[in-house]
Amino acid sequence: MSRWSYAVLAAAGIAGAIGVMEAAVAAHKIGDTQLATASNFLLLNAAACTALAAVARGATRGGAWFLIAASILLAGTLLFCGDLSMLALNGMRPFPFAAPIGGSLMILSWIIAAGTAIVCCFFAQN
Repeated sequence: MSRWSYAVLAAAGIAGAIGVMEAAVAAHKIGDTQLATASNFLLLNAAACTALAAVARGATRGGAWFLIAASILLAGTLLFCGDLSMLALNGMRPFPFAAPIGGSLMILSWIIAAGTAIVCCFFAQN
């Protein structure tokens, strides 16, 4: 599970860096609200994935499920933010329904994270 955690952290770091770059472009060059929204989601979800990876590494139970949630969150973020970014920067979309699918994956990942935490809470030893 260690390599998976590090992979999630690496992907979250890249997402965070892209989020900062997009925020700068949105603020100084384009002024597009879609690009600003993509930036916000990238930064927020990068932090969330970092936290989920940290929880997974320290969890006595459910660690893999927290990493599954983080991985799905990253995939959803890529689709959602990629769609908004491509639309703002080139006027094109990667494919139809990329943003709604990405948003749905992000919602699913939060449900998995919450469900895992609830299940682990009920089965905690202390």
